Amino acid sequence: MLILSPHVKQAPRLIGALCVLSVLAGQAGGADGTSSDPVFPSHPRTAQEQARINAVTAPAVDFTAPEPFEANQGGAGTVADTGDDTVFSLPPTTLPLDDQFDFELGHALFAKLWVSSPSSTKASDGLGPLFNARSCMRCHVNDGRGHPPEHADDSRVSMFLRLSVPAPQTAALTEIEAYLADLDGANTTPRTRPAPGYGGQLQDFAVTGHVAEGRMEITYTEIPVALADGEADGEVVMLRRPNYAISNPGYGALPKDLQISPRVATPMIGLGLLEAIPARDLLAHADPEDRDGDGISGRPNLVWSKREGAPMLGRFGWKAGEPSVEHQSAAAFHGDIGISTPLFPTAFGDCTAEQVACRTAPDGGGDARGDEIDQSGLDLVSFYARNLAVPARRDVADPEVLRGKEMFYTSGCTSCHVPKFVTHRLEGATAAPQSFQLIWPYSDLLLHDMGPDLADNRPEGRATGSEWRTPPLWGIGLTAQVSGVTSYLHDGRARSLLEAVLWHGGEAQAARDAVSLMSKSDRAALIRFLESL
Repeated sequence: MLILSPHVKQAPRLIGALCVLSVLAGQAGGADGTSSDPVFPSHPRTAQEQARINAVTAPAVDFTAPEPFEANQGGAGTVADTGDDTVFSLPPTTLPLDDQFDFELGHALFAKLWVSSPSSTKASDGLGPLFNARSCMRCHVNDGRGHPPEHADDSRVSMFLRLSVPAPQTAALTEIEAYLADLDGANTTPRTRPAPGYGGQLQDFAVTGHVAEGRMEITYTEIPVALADGEADGEVVMLRRPNYAISNPGYGALPKDLQISPRVATPMIGLGLLEAIPARDLLAHADPEDRDGDGISGRPNLVWSKREGAPMLGRFGWKAGEPSVEHQSAAAFHGDIGISTPLFPTAFGDCTAEQVACRTAPDGGGDARGDEIDQSGLDLVSFYARNLAVPARRDVADPEVLRGKEMFYTSGCTSCHVPKFVTHRLEGATAAPQSFQLIWPYSDLLLHDMGPDLADNRPEGRATGSEWRTPPLWGIGLTAQVSGVTSYLHDGRARSLLEAVLWHGGEAQAARDAVSLMSKSDRAALIRFLESL
């Protein structure tokens, strides 16, 4: 067994040149504000529209009553809370009737259990040979967030380990590495490569006749944190620091310089709305050199789009490593299930050159579809993922919730968890649920240094080992209802929202300290506000 820990000395944080922003703005939004991210064609904003947008997205200053439309955090298509675990699996109320059948077909493919090849079910074979789950829904249970295994019999399929090794300086550059090297005038971005013999993630399942790569093991070290609330019986919160190991490695000794990054599945709601936020609006919150001196220096991640054959703004994944819903979906088919798509056409998934039996195994391609899931199928899955609606907030007018919202603002949380945006005015009826919507994701989708305690020390694109994308907070108060457990942060270490806050460091240290110094009543109000999202 090789014992692994991400809590080692972190690589120095590399601050990107400001020209990154101008380059991105030129690609992702011209002077007229149109997007060339480019996922959907959109209309430029008029000066009058921009003035209205500036007014409606201005920070809140009155905390005695809710803001207009605040309860509808997913825009006009916001859905009501069902009171059960299906609330994340609904289409927006504004989805055209003609598109609802495609939504249901996409759901069927999302929940579909794939089987190994050869099989009599030609439309369902191609699994693996190495994989983490047999379907998308096995990771994103009820379209919600994943969790780490809590006991020996607990499922591991909603969490996995990303793997890599540092790239040799002589290694040929990938497309995005070459672009960044040219942009910076030097090859300074830390680079990684898939782990020899194991690939880009630990796949702990295999089809019959093949050997799984290993098994993720987790233990925890308890850390008491005293909250300085000025009371004699001050609260003490127990945090748990995860320690990782890989047991039963199936393909030889693990590399000594192996880099790991634990990841739980992210919630699926609101992805199409996040995709429709103009890139220039996101970049307006970037301050990579912290020129305003507020301690917050969000950076965009730059990633390579296989669809566009060009660099794009990263929006999805824990380190903003994916540029679009389609790209994220295809990458998950490739790495998690071992299913080929037009964007990732290798039928053996993440298998490496050293895993010969895996690469030469029968696959589900070669029929009329071409890939194991063809473009039509990928379009349906992407359509489903793009149109999972955001539930309405609860208790927005409750005095304690409003007090908690004020605490959220005054503590500095909104510096990264930006409350609201207005999406592009998109073309076509199919894009109606995402078009020109006031949304409340509480995220800037940018990378922020979260300090050494949360660092995985594994670069991804432009993200350093201590940087993470600000996760959207909408729907976070429904975690237990949807997933059956409460598990937060990239590795699920936090068992409560307060634990998640207390793990914040780096750029968020001041906000975290402000929360720890609050009175019990103000801290309870803050948590109540988060639970209302």
